[in-house]
Amino acid sequence: MSVRTLPLVFINLGGEMLYILDQRLRAHNTSEDNSEKVMNDIVGTMFSKTFMEELLKPQQLYSHRTMKTVLTRLAHTSIMRLNPASMDRLYELMIMAFKYQVFLCPRPKDLLLISYNHIDTIREFVKDTPVVLNQVDETHRKIIEVYSSLSEGEFQLLRQTLLIFFQDMHVRVSLFLKNQVQNPNGRFALSTSGPVPHGIDVPGLIRTFDCKGREVSRAEFPIGGCYTSPIREGSFLLHGDRVSTLGLNMYTVNHLEETHTSKTPTVKQADNTPNLLAKEELNLLARLMGSMKAENTPKAETVFRINLFNTGREEEEEQEEQARASGGARESSYEVINIQAMQDEQAATELALIAGQFAEGEKQENQESNKGDDLLAMMDDL
Repeated sequence: MSVRTLPLVFINLGGEMLYILDQRLRAHNTSEDNSEKVMNDIVGTMFSKTFMEELLKPQQLYSHRTMKTVLTRLAHTSIMRLNPASMDRLYELMIMAFKYQVFLCPRPKDLLLISYNHIDTIREFVKDTPVVLNQVDETHRKIIEVYSSLSEGEFQLLRQTLLIFFQDMHVRVSLFLKNQVQNPNGRFALSTSGPVPHGIDVPGLIRTFDCKGREVSRAEFPIGGCYTSPIREGSFLLHGDRVSTLGLNMYTVNHLEETHTSKTPTVKQADNTPNLLAKEELNLLARLMGSMKAENTPKAETVFRINLFNTGREEEEEQEEQARASGGARESSYEVINIQAMQDEQAATELALIAGQFAEGEKQENQESNKGDDLLAMMDDL
């Protein structure tokens, strides 16, 4: 069974990317015209009909490399330009934010509420552009149509797929560290208190019934936390009160200047070796990028640079001391992420390099086509 995970991944990661860009554009007093154009171009591409149709096709969730490549291309449909190092850090921040939201999700179905909160906020970004706003509404209606019919088991499978996708990402984020929701090793510290999922009783009571279904006794037990009943269920309609705050723009309250990312020694590095899904990933990449309209790509427009994370030397030294105290790496714990100007040719080179790696693996496969039985045997051993 294949659950459509890709649309929710791109909506939530794309939403987190827009939150960061919006906050930085405001902090740097970027002109209103440029800010509006950045948002409209990115949202217009992300919620275009052809792009979403490709995402909604039943398919497996692919690697972080493919996800990051498509998100980079998505960002480059505007006048924004990110160098590879900047995109790496930005991608890590988006992943960790979404991972934390999935962890806190009371029940699997509430993944939709997280996604709808992202869509609602994105809708506010483009509310003055009717054409793009209509694209967002149409996509939202399609998401409701596709996901509202899923069973509880399918939502659980969707959540499990996301957790597997996140499992090797343990990047430290200073905002989470400061709020003590993340440990120095990059793993989240989840609370044992709070509201229980909608429709679930608060734990702590054992009731005993007889064979006729009559309650005969009650006993209480310590629950190890402070649980409360939810106020009400969030709305799963096009508009409404989602109740949940997961998926909202956390940068409107917390300053992004204080948000940095840092890899820990326990982070599993990306594996650049060819894998069995290489051909499928290349096909997915080609389809998704082909669905991004060429007219959205800026030509002779002026691009600008934004410093996402403004870390001074004193702050860096303090963070290094904290990392050493927690057994972390001795090098600088937090790195500055810059959005820098980059020529389209350089972006094309990066994509071509990835495509070339896939193509090389496919060429070797064709050269050894007479060894199909041996290849199948090797695949069975994996």
